[in-house]
Amino acid sequence: MQNTIVQQPDNDSKLAEKKSILANLSKFRELGLLGFIVVISIVVQLRNSNFLTVENITDMLTNTAILSILAVGMMLVLVTRGIDLSIGATLALSGMVVAQVVSNNPGLNPLLAILLGMVIGIICGGIIGCLVSKLGILPIIATLAAMYIFRGLTFTVSGGKWISSYQMPESFLSIGTGSFLGIRYLIIIAIFIYVVSYYFINHSRTGRQIYAVGSNPDSAKVSGISETKILLLVYSVMGGLAGLSGVLWVSKFASAQGDTASGYELSVIAACILGGVSIAGGSGKLSGVILGAFLLGILDNALPLLNVSPFWQTGIEGSIILFAVIVNTLVKRSVERNNLLRRKI
Repeated sequence: MQNTIVQQPDNDSKLAEKKSILANLSKFRELGLLGFIVVISIVVQLRNSNFLTVENITDMLTNTAILSILAVGMMLVLVTRGIDLSIGATLALSGMVVAQVVSNNPGLNPLLAILLGMVIGIICGGIIGCLVSKLGILPIIATLAAMYIFRGLTFTVSGGKWISSYQMPESFLSIGTGSFLGIRYLIIIAIFIYVVSYYFINHSRTGRQIYAVGSNPDSAKVSGISETKILLLVYSVMGGLAGLSGVLWVSKFASAQGDTASGYELSVIAACILGGVSIAGGSGKLSGVILGAFLLGILDNALPLLNVSPFWQTGIEGSIILFAVIVNTLVKRSVERNNLLRRKI
């Protein structure tokens, strides 16, 4: 009896210590990701002094802006245990339609062009949301079908033709290339999206309900939360951000094509995974998603500066993503195992 009494506190202390370490790993994952970004930046700077120049940093932030905007919407979808493979096609469709409108109406206010793109995206997202929430179609099936439909509509609307910079007014092109007080409009728009999303996720009832639906749909339903409304909302928000990104993309690259952003949805999902968003739903932080997108932006910029072969660049990025997934899985399993063990004790 005496041995049991002496041994029990020792076991409890070891368990508490192990749980504390794992909890800290989970809690400060974003800090570790930031540290990884800093280490990569230092290494690249030592190899190429042009990396951390103001001009290059501005280019990286600008190039990452669209990716990070889309990643914010994808995070909400993943939190609800869903996925959206149609965002690249939605982006292309909204960009093509808006490009045609501004080319035929050069005097159109750029804000109206942005609004039009978002409306197109919200309609596309709303359709997917209805398929998933009301008809019960699996998100991966619904969005895969929508991807082909929206991509086909883009080619149909354009007639297979491109719209180039000389067909677009300068006022529209300035959305992607202009700046205010030395800060690019794309960066300003991205920051605005971050701020609004942070408030929505952390300080609104609906934001908490999104996480509740992703964590435990049955409990959320018992609590009176409408899963149908939440799913319709998140896919509509994702569509709206994809529509916005379509306008920004076409303005930035001064070109609207039928295959614009083909496969880009995979980069967006990768940014979320790097940022610690769980594909199983229920967890994910805005700060992590932004850092994940920024890490991909750094890799896209740094690897060419290091003269890494394009064939290796994709492999390196994939390896980093795989490593992040493995770490997430191990930490999550360990935390769950120790929580279960603690309840038994």
